[in-house]
Amino acid sequence: MTNTPWWRGAVIYQIYPRSFLDANGDGVGDLPGIIERLDYIAALGVDAIWISPFFKSPMADFGYDIADYRDVDPLFGNLDDFDRLLAKAHGLGLKVMIDQVLSHTSIEHDWFRESRQDRTNPKADWYVWADPREDGTPPNNWMSLFGGVAWQWEPRREQYFLHNFLADQPDLNFHNPDVEQATLDNVRFWLERGVDGFRLDAINFCYHDRQLRDNPPKPADKRVGRGFSPDNPYAYQYHYYNNTQPENLPFLGKLRALLDEFPGAVALGEISSEDSLATTAEYTSAGRLHMGYSFELLVDDYSVEYIRSTVSRLEAAMTEGWPCWAISNHDVERAVTRWGGHPANPRLARMLVGMLCSLRGSICLYQGEELGLGEADVPFEALQDPYGITFWPNFKGRDGCRTPLPWTDAEQAGFTTGQPWLPISDEHRARSVAGQEHDPHSVLNAFRQFLAWRHTMPTLLLGDIQFLGSAEPVLMFERRHAGETLLMAFNLSGDAVSAPLPAGEWTALNVPGPDAGGIDGDQVVLPAHAMVCLRLG
Repeated sequence: MTNTPWWRGAVIYQIYPRSFLDANGDGVGDLPGIIERLDYIAALGVDAIWISPFFKSPMADFGYDIADYRDVDPLFGNLDDFDRLLAKAHGLGLKVMIDQVLSHTSIEHDWFRESRQDRTNPKADWYVWADPREDGTPPNNWMSLFGGVAWQWEPRREQYFLHNFLADQPDLNFHNPDVEQATLDNVRFWLERGVDGFRLDAINFCYHDRQLRDNPPKPADKRVGRGFSPDNPYAYQYHYYNNTQPENLPFLGKLRALLDEFPGAVALGEISSEDSLATTAEYTSAGRLHMGYSFELLVDDYSVEYIRSTVSRLEAAMTEGWPCWAISNHDVERAVTRWGGHPANPRLARMLVGMLCSLRGSICLYQGEELGLGEADVPFEALQDPYGITFWPNFKGRDGCRTPLPWTDAEQAGFTTGQPWLPISDEHRARSVAGQEHDPHSVLNAFRQFLAWRHTMPTLLLGDIQFLGSAEPVLMFERRHAGETLLMAFNLSGDAVSAPLPAGEWTALNVPGPDAGGIDGDQVVLPAHAMVCLRLG
């Protein structure tokens, strides 16, 4: 394993800086807060951190609207703070990945401020501008993922600009080679500063269809989205033309060539397309991204058949690339609530970590998963997320998974000495780091124990995967590497179950962390939300 790239099989801990730890008492987490808790993260046993955007931004989409790609927003600190964070993380053996939002900027970026002035300035073609139709309406039928038409009128140019997300997030025109080069230069800035890689937000949105063709309508029975709800007009279309264009592939090749100048640097792409698994396979083929992940396991469907078919489909399509899996992040309801309801079930939380970290690939774990946090209930009057405010009450937005991390059971959970930017739920305070630290059966300690054990298992880190045709609710698959075969079995239900074992001499391994199952004759026996790892021979 000594020649294996660090990111293959790595566990990457996602930090949402606003909600991690506030070091200056303004109610918003910051880079010094992350520095203060890097020892905690290293002790979890993860390999890397991924930090969501901390760049200069008006915060219309909480940092995913970037006004300056090369500077830290004062809300989070400054570049010296980032350099200190990087140095301390590296000293603890942690790799550092940062978000890059390449497809669009903030409306307050200097590039856009210049571009919107007229049609002849040096940045006039740096964004996606289009003339109106004869009746003044937008040039085509494209919709924004955040609701409504994806075009915003600019009277100074008498043109519309494209925004696939908020109107505050105008899309860059990657068909302009100057935009492509400026983007690569911004990526180089952080590589030269010492980062180990990037999580590339919405990476398949960089290019749009030059002809601005209308997206075709989608039948009502097909309006099931990944990252958006069926009541969103975005779900009413097949998104063939506003993203995932063929021109994106050569750009990914240039991005990879840049990364290859910095040994060990890695790119993880977030991909949301009409067939995200096929796109992930395509985008991670030779000479493009190192890894890709999609929203396929960030959905409501929690069944053996869905998980088995989803992972198997990607495995069949991905002949060259490397997968990365996540079941929670800053954009979706937390998995223990999404798949288990209220209140959050610690047994389920322990099993889900084991299941996710037993799949082939690298893993992204979102802050709070190590505590078994469920979705927080944020009342409408406290909402901050514009996406949730727009679609309330059918969709409550993303604030419920973004509330501050509970460090103690105090009023503000040890997160801040001020007023937190989002309220902290009583349920979360009851699951604080301090409250779990010395409980040997806590989700936190189960998390640490399982990740430490996983690091000793090359077959889990690097092996092939083959699913077995087990019946609900038992998910079973084999992992094979260097002559070793492991059978992993997981009970997705809250009831004790058993399932037949495949032929062979199986021995149960002692797996610390999740609740354990065992063998009874030719059956694998699994208590509620338990797992078992068996070795052949």
